[in-house]
Amino acid sequence: MTSIVNCCIIEINGIVFRKSRLWRLERFDNMVTIKMVAKKAGVSPSTVSRTLSGKIPVAESTREKVLKAVKELDYYPNTLAKGLKEGKTNTIALIVPNIQNRVFPDIAKGVEDVARKNEFTLILCNTDENINVELEYIDKLKKRWVDGFIFATAVPESNHILKLKQSGFPVVLVVRTLGDKVDAVAVDNFKASFDAVQYLIKTGHKRIAIINGSLDVSVYNQRFEGYKAALEQEGIEFRNELVIQGDNIDNGLYSMVYSMLKRGINPDAIFATSDPKAIIAMKAIKDFGLKVPDHISVVGFDNMDISMLVDPPLTTISQPLYEIGVLAAKKLITMIKNKKQEEPIIDILPTDLIIRKSTK
Repeated sequence: MTSIVNCCIIEINGIVFRKSRLWRLERFDNMVTIKMVAKKAGVSPSTVSRTLSGKIPVAESTREKVLKAVKELDYYPNTLAKGLKEGKTNTIALIVPNIQNRVFPDIAKGVEDVARKNEFTLILCNTDENINVELEYIDKLKKRWVDGFIFATAVPESNHILKLKQSGFPVVLVVRTLGDKVDAVAVDNFKASFDAVQYLIKTGHKRIAIINGSLDVSVYNQRFEGYKAALEQEGIEFRNELVIQGDNIDNGLYSMVYSMLKRGINPDAIFATSDPKAIIAMKAIKDFGLKVPDHISVVGFDNMDISMLVDPPLTTISQPLYEIGVLAAKKLITMIKNKKQEEPIIDILPTDLIIRKSTK
């Protein structure tokens, strides 16, 4: 999901070269350099730099000559060389576990909007939950002077993320957390799930099934704990037979829900820890010959756009995905600009229970 530059452009004595993968220096004659602009404008290279930076005043006549030379030569600053000189490139990376998961495009949009406003470039990397792919991305991007990382991939074994943080590299987590060890932006998954299950109980449901993801992922662990806590508070026995581990949301999950119904395990409600899981459950229920919500109420999590388009529209937990991306990017860029380590802060944003017609 990303394009990694495999060469480095450098300038030596006014001549621009490309350093190839084989570490050879190859002349790159068609690139205009700052010295060429200076020569055409009849000024020094430092004067060109001051003019283009806008930070130091120059005479209007000089500015006009420089800008005219820039336009005629079609010059643009070598941002890579500038970044190497200043120790930063105004580039950040967003690492996601699965770009097909509709949670992440909204987060990515929030990150990108903030990055663009602050003149940062965003590189998006998809790992498919493969730790080796993630490590490869980190290694490549660090070598190319990426200024910081936003990770949506954290799991308890993510020691590489902790090492990045400990080395002084700016790092922010989104959606998932690593305790209080790394800055993060997330929601209170425990409370959100607790509220959803409590709503089902208050509306008369007693046999509430849960479709969950991997317990190795913090969000699913927390949502599972919220589910169990709501049952316990209302005096409802927890039953393992009502737990479906739906890590795979393709036909595997559909078959698990259908099989549960076929075995006579008839919940009167299902709490799914994502909207796609909820929608697949609704299809399995309908194909079995039952109706939502007449026979089984269904609640999802995320409030994706599709949740209001299914029949019936899905009751779900809404989490502010775009805002999570916005805040994460702001935190990361602040870290990069301040160039100092602070104690990690975990920002928890609010969720809402959106009641629609998949529950009664």
